[in-house]
Amino acid sequence: MIIKIKTEIDSHFNKKRSNNAKRFYKTGKGEYSENDIFLGLSTPLQRSIAKKYLKEININKLSKLNLLMQSKIHEHRQVALFLLVYKFEIANKKEQKQIFDYYVKNKEFINNWDLVDLSAPHIIGKYLANNPREKKILYTWVISNKLFVRRLTIISTFTLIRKHDFKDCLKISKLLLKDKEDLIHKAVGWMLREIGNRDLKSEINFLDKYYPIMPRTMLRYAIEKFEEKLRLKYLKG
Repeated sequence: MIIKIKTEIDSHFNKKRSNNAKRFYKTGKGEYSENDIFLGLSTPLQRSIAKKYLKEININKLSKLNLLMQSKIHEHRQVALFLLVYKFEIANKKEQKQIFDYYVKNKEFINNWDLVDLSAPHIIGKYLANNPREKKILYTWVISNKLFVRRLTIISTFTLIRKHDFKDCLKISKLLLKDKEDLIHKAVGWMLREIGNRDLKSEINFLDKYYPIMPRTMLRYAIEKFEEKLRLKYLKG
């Protein structure tokens, strides 16, 4: 069955979209997607393929997904993640734990920002929201030397933010203030903005304390929706 899914993904190769993706996702030498291979499938098409085969995926045999999950081809990994996300939505507690464990075991293959952003809140975030005693795993990941593990950490808190639980996001944001990577700056700023969308005071309390040492990109993302006067106050220091 997994071979059948792989074959269908491969059949949609689009050279023009593939070349565009290579530029968009920074596949040049030394860039964050240097070794990623793109077939050029749109996100809606990848979602539709995952939904088509969803009922045929056995949660007790998730290792069979390795053919896709550990592939060098971006769309193989993305479809595998969509399958996990959709399975998680309908799974019972035991099955959700299995999906969570599989995701964690394969997190090194979730190595691009879209792979992280479209899956982490729906699996890691939801699992930790329901199992708060396991949140400590985030504080192990946040000090990882792998860029996308750190991004996975902060983006996973989006689910908690939606539940008006800001504590872990704010703690992790503080730990990432000195991160060197632009993709982390953007992610932290985005999550702080999401806190502000729900409780502006909580975001402002954090900004007032840390904005002088925040990377500029992080700050800009965090205050993007502020009223002009307030936004300029932070930009001008």
